[in-house]
Amino acid sequence: MNASGCAIGLDVGGTKIAGGIVTPDGKVLTKCVVPTLPERGGEAVLIAALRQAAGLLDEARSAGLNPVCIGVGVGELVDLRGNVTSAQTIRWRGLPVQERFSTLAPAVVDADSRVAGFCEAWFGAGRQFKSFLYITVGTGIGCSLIVDGVPHTGAGGSTGTLASSPMIAICPHCGAASHPVLEEIASGPALVARYNQRSGTRATSGEEVLSAAAAGNPDAAYVVETAGEALGATVALLVNVLDPEAVVVGGGLGSAAGLHWDRFVASTRKHIWSDTHRQLHILKASYGADAGFVGAAALALRRYPAA
Repeated sequence: MNASGCAIGLDVGGTKIAGGIVTPDGKVLTKCVVPTLPERGGEAVLIAALRQAAGLLDEARSAGLNPVCIGVGVGELVDLRGNVTSAQTIRWRGLPVQERFSTLAPAVVDADSRVAGFCEAWFGAGRQFKSFLYITVGTGIGCSLIVDGVPHTGAGGSTGTLASSPMIAICPHCGAASHPVLEEIASGPALVARYNQRSGTRATSGEEVLSAAAAGNPDAAYVVETAGEALGATVALLVNVLDPEAVVVGGGLGSAAGLHWDRFVASTRKHIWSDTHRQLHILKASYGADAGFVGAAALALRRYPAA
């Protein structure tokens, strides 16, 4: 592969669009982040992402590099042809997203959890495993099953829809049961909403809630612990069904140290059915928040390698 060959990677999430210039061995040469502002609508977000990709292409060429392709990970369902098929946050369903990026360079579009898992499989915490579950927790929650270094797409590309997993939540004070989905308990926006409702404060990010919990705030600690417990129980269900060698966790909140991580790990191990599997590897993603755009670039290079 040409030493100057590289790819542009984008990770389009509900809060930000992260992008960078990535080499074939997973090295990030430069990166940039812009706000997504999904309330603008799908076309506006797509235009912003295209501009970001074009800027990175220009930057790479100005540096004497040879950017051969673009990889895009998006926090929605993506089918086997690269079509975005859901519109939970990023309203790209029905838009020719892959075609639009292909006007700049050969392009690949896939789900964010799959491209991030691909990054960790080839360059990060999953390299040593034949199979592992990749879990991402941030503005949303997603997962992918990696087998032999490749994300499992399923029959139509709809694997990884962890966010809508139904839960039964029991109030510790009155015993009342509610039936939220996982993302309403354990995602970044859910932490903020639940903490603000309990405490009457105005936190604006999941990181603020984690910091408050670490400082001993009881309302924040309750919200963080219940989120970690719910996430762990759901991940354990997947472990029970799929029997992977490891679980790798990334995203802005997923790999954060402290109370959330500790409760998540404990809950996962508690809910794993097999006694012999409770000590499986549970690891933080090596690439952290960069895994999405790095994996997107790497997946694109796999399809369109530099000459």
